[in-house]
Amino acid sequence: MVGPLLGQITGPIASVIADGAYDGEPIYRAVAGHQPDTPAAVIIPPRANAVPSQTAGTTPTQRDQHIWMIQNKGRLGWQKSVGYSRRSLGETAMFRYRTIIGRSLRARTLPAQKTESLVACSVLNRMTRLGMPVSQRIA
Repeated sequence: MVGPLLGQITGPIASVIADGAYDGEPIYRAVAGHQPDTPAAVIIPPRANAVPSQTAGTTPTQRDQHIWMIQNKGRLGWQKSVGYSRRSLGETAMFRYRTIIGRSLRARTLPAQKTESLVACSVLNRMTRLGMPVSQRIA
């Protein structure tokens, strides 16, 4: 389903971040095929038993590079290097949306649903700005 989902995106994609369940060459191929001129970074943690591809010695894939980075830096070092923590920020935002706004849309037509979602996101962003602490590092 990654291919059809990517097909709905009209603009360029900088990166695709997913959990380990999506680890595999079909996902990497779908993302690369979506915009072949400037391929997006695919940030998916390889499974614990993942092995590099057969072409890893000559032309390593993104997945091969992730496997090597995990072997060299460890899983936490890999997460920090590639920005995998952004995934948890997205999940937190979706959890916040479902908790405060609800799991379903009330509007019936697609244009009204888009408007409802935009208003809900605007409300959440405003609430987040008002309620987030301002932290400063003390030397």
